[in-house]
Amino acid sequence: MKRLQRKKKTSRSVELLQEPGLQEPGSPARSQSMIDMSAEYGGRPGLMKSDKNKDDKWSQSEVKNFLQLINIEVDDNYAETLFKESNKSKSGYLSAEEIEHFYDLLTQRKEIGVLYRRYATTTGFMSPENLVEFLMKEQREKTTLADAHKIIKKHEPDERAKEKKLLSKDGFLMYLQNPEALVLNPEHKKVYQDMSQPLNHYFISSSHNTYLMEDQLKGPSSTEAYINALKKGCRCVELDCWDGSDDEPVISHGHTLTSKILFKDVIEVIKEYAFKTSDYPVILSLENHCSVKQQRVMAHHMTSILGSALVTSPLGEGMPTNFPSPEELKRKFLIKGKRLNKLETCFATEAATDEDTDVTEEEESSDEDEQEEEEFSDEDEQEEEEFTKELSNLVIYCESVHFHGFKHARKNQSFYEMSSFQEGKAMDLAEKWANAYIHHNVDKLSRIYPKGTRTNSSNYNPVPLWNAGCQIVALNFQTTCKNMDLNQGRFLINGKSGYILKPAYMRDRSTKFNPKHKMLYITVISAQQLPKVNQKKSSIVDPLVKVEVYGVPDDEQVQETSHVENNGFNPKWNTKFQFDVHVPELALVRFVVKDHDSMSANEFVAQYTLPFNSLKMGYRHVPLLDKNGDPLPSAGLFVRINVLDVE
Repeated sequence: MKRLQRKKKTSRSVELLQEPGLQEPGSPARSQSMIDMSAEYGGRPGLMKSDKNKDDKWSQSEVKNFLQLINIEVDDNYAETLFKESNKSKSGYLSAEEIEHFYDLLTQRKEIGVLYRRYATTTGFMSPENLVEFLMKEQREKTTLADAHKIIKKHEPDERAKEKKLLSKDGFLMYLQNPEALVLNPEHKKVYQDMSQPLNHYFISSSHNTYLMEDQLKGPSSTEAYINALKKGCRCVELDCWDGSDDEPVISHGHTLTSKILFKDVIEVIKEYAFKTSDYPVILSLENHCSVKQQRVMAHHMTSILGSALVTSPLGEGMPTNFPSPEELKRKFLIKGKRLNKLETCFATEAATDEDTDVTEEEESSDEDEQEEEEFSDEDEQEEEEFTKELSNLVIYCESVHFHGFKHARKNQSFYEMSSFQEGKAMDLAEKWANAYIHHNVDKLSRIYPKGTRTNSSNYNPVPLWNAGCQIVALNFQTTCKNMDLNQGRFLINGKSGYILKPAYMRDRSTKFNPKHKMLYITVISAQQLPKVNQKKSSIVDPLVKVEVYGVPDDEQVQETSHVENNGFNPKWNTKFQFDVHVPELALVRFVVKDHDSMSANEFVAQYTLPFNSLKMGYRHVPLLDKNGDPLPSAGLFVRINVLDVE
């Protein structure tokens, strides 16, 4: 194997290299996975699974077994070359130390080495000045020498280099792999947006049929489903309430074989887990099918269990004219449901019943036929059921009402009166009357839910509804799919608070729609330690990478690399892509790794989705998530990103 020719070193370089414990800068970085595997098998590589006869040595056949284990198929000649170079003892077997050397040769990151040598111009190492140059020129970061010193102190593993204030290639790689240097802007990991604006100015992470673990025909209902959704930052959960035995209401999908859970148990679980991930308010969307008697039980359970955290009257003095903010509602619960009368009557001397407020989710969307641009018929309105004031009085800021068209809503709906839209109707409005829908959502909340024919609990694409300014776009959190990936990506930022501030033109009618047109350049360089799709020992992935942009229709784009055969361990592409992004505030970027298959559809391997405006420029590692949205340890992509303004 050819060794890289080094530049002639200065006497200072020789002095540094001769000091104990300071490694040569060209040596490969010690992979964390090697450390992990060594620890897993007793602290020494010789005790790994591939050592079939447990003699702390590897034969060439055991080396081949090891390569399959880590998801890589290496050319036999190349593997033999690495074996011979590692086998310093010439014994025909690799000892523990030789196995470690073999792994280092195999996993050296050449692309990192090339980048490091470009800037490591101080005695073959990277000085603070070199590091500042790299960070400013390549990573487009505003930085100082003090910042560079902190990076070296934190990430340089070699104490001698650290004392000399130098960054070795190992330290450089460790820095590039640390969470603060990844593709997601670290400033966006915390709550960084203005949280003092009215509630309807935010996209709100929302779930549909939250109680279900599987499909909506015969799948089990469970309080665990609420825990899962709340842990993912969901801020609007659904409760389908029905009469149960012993005067205890239950939650279930009506007229199906789905199992039932006690309403009381769900409220207790929500109280316990609501604010584990986010402190911002949780909306309980009630789909009420209970008798008056059990409605009173529902009201009792919510008031007694949730206590002072439940909003039971408007904040402040007098009748409100707008929503409170997420900041004002921290660690509070809001109830979405029916009211017997308008909220204004709470401040009047005599309360009068409003005849058009008693609606269920199905009733809210019963007026499907469009009459003219902003008018819809209401011929199918169902008769009102009995409804108790105890439950009605808990609905303050999210009263469920029929939608009769945008003109009617402007003239007659109060700010707190909100409608739910079945996905088909909502998509139609978003396509035909986008501006009217956006203006409607400037003042009011809209909730979208999946059509009833999605019996397998599949999900619709939420992006067109966000484009129309809809806040509560409810998805089936229990169903893993691309559309849930997009939802997770949308709410990845702002501290995973479940609230994302909408663009200015979606919050104020007087704000001009004037997005900043951008060009996005992405080079997909390499991947590291991709998981197997098929867990058979002999199965090796043939990975390719797709880069997808989602947003307004003009921004929807997909580009992909070619596939690399038989290498899920360290495949390389060096493929460049260019994307034209017209509305970056609404755009999402999704990196998808697939296993190429010439005979059938390519299989999903991993993905990562984030907002366009949260991308960091420069050389970045992209962490990867599995199909459930959970992190894949050690797996990632290495990319280069550049964003330019278009005049």
